[in-house]
Amino acid sequence: MTEKHTESYEVVVVGGGAAGLSAALVLGRARRRALVVDAGEPRNAPAAHMQGYLSRDGMSPAEFLAAGREEIARYGVELVRDRAVDVTRDGDFTVALASGRSVRARRLVVATGLRDELPDVPGVAERFGNDVLHCPYCHGWEVRDQAFGVLATTPLSVHQALMVSQWSKDVTFFLHEVAESDLSDDDLRRLAAAGVKVVPGSVAELVIERDRLTGVRLADGTVHAREVVFTAPRAVPQTGLLQKLGADFQDTPFGAYPVVDPTGLTSVPGVWAAGNAMGYAEQVINAAAGGYRAGAFINGELLMADLDAATPH
Repeated sequence: MTEKHTESYEVVVVGGGAAGLSAALVLGRARRRALVVDAGEPRNAPAAHMQGYLSRDGMSPAEFLAAGREEIARYGVELVRDRAVDVTRDGDFTVALASGRSVRARRLVVATGLRDELPDVPGVAERFGNDVLHCPYCHGWEVRDQAFGVLATTPLSVHQALMVSQWSKDVTFFLHEVAESDLSDDDLRRLAAAGVKVVPGSVAELVIERDRLTGVRLADGTVHAREVVFTAPRAVPQTGLLQKLGADFQDTPFGAYPVVDPTGLTSVPGVWAAGNAMGYAEQVINAAAGGYRAGAFINGELLMADLDAATPH
């Protein structure tokens, strides 16, 4: 049997989104041998545009990532379309890929993001990223002053209903599977102050006509005319590699995320997390900044480690 050759890198970045590409760009410019492993499943793929990224406002996510891949290639960073399925450590890290290839690295960046699980309501998944939205900062301006609906997924959805009232004064909050008794007096007071209409009862489906959202149908058959629906998907962090390495996690209202220091360093020495792998609220611009920070600190750490190793004791 021929032994498979395992290639070695200074840094392997798992995840080719904004965070991973940004880390790779810094590392490439620092003349580090780096590899990006990209499964090609960006969280924001359903969106036609991304907003709020200074100088890139309105750019399509696909165009943004394509530009990032071109940039890292200029500095010799390799990118492979593959999926990291396992990781072990014996001093350095060995990352097993779905293709059967294995790669080794002195340092590891986990930028695998998260997956959105949408409410199981007919029409939601089909319209997600179009007129079913989750983030007012990402899409609020584009749909401003339209008739909004907010589909509750948890009592925390009150916050979303209040937030979107900044972009429209016609907001209806559909409690769906949330009981009105779950709302606090402060919730009800704020909803009233914002002019948000609260509608109890389960939502049966979204009404779609001529390829656009026109309403929300309740289980009792009542239809409320709406043009846009906001809802909060359940976030599922893609942190399996960090779990395999024994990283510490902390529970949040949006799931369990790794404990990290200000640079993104996890509790596992040599392993950084960036982007949505380290938190739910990391927008594209935050993810890119986090990746940059991780890349810079990794380069500095590798430099000092090599200098210390070369210094006689």
